[in-house]
Amino acid sequence: MGIKLRFVEQYVVAAAILLAVVIVLLGGGAEGVVLCNTDTTKMSLCRPAVTGKNPPPPTEACCAVARHADLACLCKYKSVLPALGIDPKRAIALPAKCGRTTPPQCKGN
Repeated sequence: MGIKLRFVEQYVVAAAILLAVVIVLLGGGAEGVVLCNTDTTKMSLCRPAVTGKNPPPPTEACCAVARHADLACLCKYKSVLPALGIDPKRAIALPAKCGRTTPPQCKGN
């Protein structure tokens, strides 16, 4: 029963984070939520670099966000990225483009 409870807890956390990110993206992001040491309103600075067919390189402002983020923590939520129109492969490649090492747990499926 512990495994089922843990799955439900992870699902609820992921759903809450997805909702917070959607509210920020759709509502203009007046106030963000701190997630993995990052204000969710600032995450939108990296959106152009991880969406579309030919995204531009990350800006310095995006890289500043990436340098302060807890990447291992953010990797826990990579499964919700497609629902936000974000390419997980591009999101996982972003830290390296900003001079950071991508955590090993981010590289798996």
